[in-house]
Amino acid sequence: MLNSSNAMATIAVKDVARARTFYVDQLGLQPLDDGDPGLLTLRSGSSTVLVYHSPYAGSNQATAATWAVGDNIEALVQSLKDNGVAFEHYELPDTTRRGDFHVSGERMVAWCKDPDGNILCLVNT
Repeated sequence: MLNSSNAMATIAVKDVARARTFYVDQLGLQPLDDGDPGLLTLRSGSSTVLVYHSPYAGSNQATAATWAVGDNIEALVQSLKDNGVAFEHYELPDTTRRGDFHVSGERMVAWCKDPDGNILCLVNT
């Protein structure tokens, strides 16, 4: 079965070149050379993010990808903000908002969107 295979986030965008600027320059992901102008493969830690052109880009109203960033979430979010990334604020049950963070117990979560409106999540777990 699939339990020994890696999964990757797959994110649809309208403009791969514009997405490249966001994912590489603003988020700091490492591009992997794939030679296809309609695809962008990115290294993120030991995982891969596949960004591809689709006319359905931005139609997902739920989280498209999540990064478990550990205890340095506050410094990481500040660094991303300094790099031009804007964070989203939501009203969620059993959650308190502290700046850009949604806090529930020990869990801290921050969400941002890429240029096509795909929702990306950072969590401290």
